[in-house]
Amino acid sequence: MELKLSERVKSLKPSPTLAISAKAKGLRAKGIDVIGFGAGEPDFDTPEFIKEAAIKALKDGKTKYAPAGGLPELREALAEKFKKVNGIDYKPSEVVVSAGAKNILFLIFLMLLDEGDEVLIPTPYWVSYKEQIKLFGGIPIEVPTEEGRGFSLTLEDLKPFVNERTKVLILNFPNNPTGATITEDELKRIAQFCVKREIFIISDECYEAFTYDGEKHLSTASLGEEVKRITFTVNAFSKTYSMTGWRVGYVGCPNREYAKVIANLNSQSISNVTTFAQYGALEALKNPEAQKFVEKMRQTFERRRDLIVSLLREIPEVKVNKPKGAFYVFPNFRTYASKFENDIAFTEYLLDEAKVAIVPGSAFGYEGFARLSYCNSDEEITEGINRIKKALEKLS
Repeated sequence: MELKLSERVKSLKPSPTLAISAKAKGLRAKGIDVIGFGAGEPDFDTPEFIKEAAIKALKDGKTKYAPAGGLPELREALAEKFKKVNGIDYKPSEVVVSAGAKNILFLIFLMLLDEGDEVLIPTPYWVSYKEQIKLFGGIPIEVPTEEGRGFSLTLEDLKPFVNERTKVLILNFPNNPTGATITEDELKRIAQFCVKREIFIISDECYEAFTYDGEKHLSTASLGEEVKRITFTVNAFSKTYSMTGWRVGYVGCPNREYAKVIANLNSQSISNVTTFAQYGALEALKNPEAQKFVEKMRQTFERRRDLIVSLLREIPEVKVNKPKGAFYVFPNFRTYASKFENDIAFTEYLLDEAKVAIVPGSAFGYEGFARLSYCNSDEEITEGINRIKKALEKLS
């Protein structure tokens, strides 16, 4: 039978980050020594006390349906977390739990977007934003940021792209793929601009726990009640507690009515996040050992950041900013990538020649750059960058 797909689904592109990781795993399965810088997940295991809480929930029979918006005790704990950590006064009824931040974003776009609505995406951007927006008839508008400013966003970057069709602005800080952060002054200016123009803000804060050089994360919705009323604060347990496979994300909504809609969408799609996984997430919030674990990861990533940046800067014609957050670097390989048809062919060359997997910058809207995750051991980082250096020498 002929494959008959909707026009929207036909336009959907697979995630290049997952594709690169899958290809690297496939080569490893064949016994080939591949160093992968593609994965967007910590290389730490989920802490045992979180696992044990989920196991206990299983043994205690917590295996039935849960409320569509999340376990009441988890929503309460998340409201407490928002207040204590982020300085945002969300009521539990304004917080919804879903199957990862990616699904939260999917449901927000489904809820907010009508055909032709424009969504501003500071670029480089995380790969799924554009694809999700297009699925619901929205128009993604790329807002370029400057490499020379560390890809940090300013109000002046945004203004030329705003018009009467602008409905949503996505803010992602610390940023995937660049590791960029945003200054408090610029965040305030952008937030007030959006308040005046009645533009929704989706603040993707999945990397909030990973900031460096003494920098502290500032949540958009903490800037005042006016800003909170237009802001969806999206987060997850995936990165912070190394729980990527658990698929537990959450959102703080402008009010309980938006939260009800997202919970209803859950009820008609996933029903609920896996019940015993939610008990593991609750333990992550409640157990005092959790923050020690997070800080250990943060310090490890900061050290690895310094290592990978120093090694990349030793390669001629490669430029790289030192990121202030997340766990990625986004080096400029344009001198070398220009020798190929495109940067996808360039990264395939590195995979074939150096047995190193990186994600091409075009996946994030910046041709000739690449994203490298430093969720690897020091030894792997050193070996991997040395392999890249030798492969690039052959192109000179």
